[in-house]
Amino acid sequence: MSKHFETEAIRNQTERSQFSEHSSPLYLTSSFVFDDAEEMRASFAEEKQRNLYSRFTNPNTSEFVNKIVIMEGAEAGHAFATGMSAIFSTFAALLNAGDHIVSCKSVFGSTHGMFTKYLPKWNIETSYFKVDEVDLVESLIKENTKILYIETPTNPAVDILDLELIGNIAKRHNLIFIVDNCFATPYIQQPIKFGADLVIHSATKLMDGQGRVLGGVTVGSSDLIREIYLFARNTGPAMSPFNAWVLSKSLETLAVRVNKHCKNAKKVARFLEKNEQVKIVKYPFLKSHPQYKIAKKQMKLGGNIVAFEIKGGLEAGRTFLNNIKMCSLSANLGDTRTIVTHPSSTTHGRLSEQDRLEVGITNGLVRISVGLEHVSDIISDIKQALKK
Repeated sequence: MSKHFETEAIRNQTERSQFSEHSSPLYLTSSFVFDDAEEMRASFAEEKQRNLYSRFTNPNTSEFVNKIVIMEGAEAGHAFATGMSAIFSTFAALLNAGDHIVSCKSVFGSTHGMFTKYLPKWNIETSYFKVDEVDLVESLIKENTKILYIETPTNPAVDILDLELIGNIAKRHNLIFIVDNCFATPYIQQPIKFGADLVIHSATKLMDGQGRVLGGVTVGSSDLIREIYLFARNTGPAMSPFNAWVLSKSLETLAVRVNKHCKNAKKVARFLEKNEQVKIVKYPFLKSHPQYKIAKKQMKLGGNIVAFEIKGGLEAGRTFLNNIKMCSLSANLGDTRTIVTHPSSTTHGRLSEQDRLEVGITNGLVRISVGLEHVSDIISDIKQALKK
């Protein structure tokens, strides 16, 4: 098989059935049959590798996972119903009561809620460091620290963390290094190359790319994935075969779509950088980005997310959103359609104002997931809304 990303994404499929189909079929079945009692026994004892029940594995979910494993340079993986179920299941499978997590404070709002509201029920605590405080990471590590976790680029402020630097810290202290790679996708960035043990994606975003289905996936070392698989097998956060089929087909066009997303996003970012109504713009491949050099080191492209702050704060942000005409107001991202979001009142609205400000989410911050419309139409809509 070719080693080129695009070819692997298209040509890795499940084995053809007796019908010799060109495109992978849907396997909408809850269970699978056995020839006899011995095959059934051997299969459940894992002496024979095969599909047993779609809560465990299914040909469609296996095809989707295998593609991500190849794209990320991983050994194994497992698919989940959503990105958050992938995150929770990964942590729940690997942590025990009394364990400790070190995480960048700039994480998705629901992930922050998991760290601060739910994991403490099992005496699992999290210590945070800020994006610009990576030099403090080692001082946060304790005897019971087990996981070092980051997002890069971060949601929603699009900050960049040095994967190689943090990966080396994790290795020195024998920690499990987990990276949420959702914003970048494996086409732009492969954290395993920089020392990550596990990589998590919300497949709902750019992997689907058209706002149709939910999904999540964790890939990485086979030993860790084995523990995650056993947890998921018993607790049931399974991806539906239909969603897996949609996502696997979507991966065939991931490279083409992401290239165009990034091209449009960079043009939008450059426009915003020159607009007098805008206080600050953050896009990884703008030279004005504080971590521009790190982004260029570990990312192929800048991604499709642009964060910017409008002069005038909260009221100016509301006025801007209320005057958007073509672009969508939604909490999703990575869609063909450009989406405008106000994080402090939506995706990160449950955080305290202090917590939001500490991770760069000001009241006037706007996150744009730049889509695949003609870029002049995207800019025109943003421009007229800013004028209001």
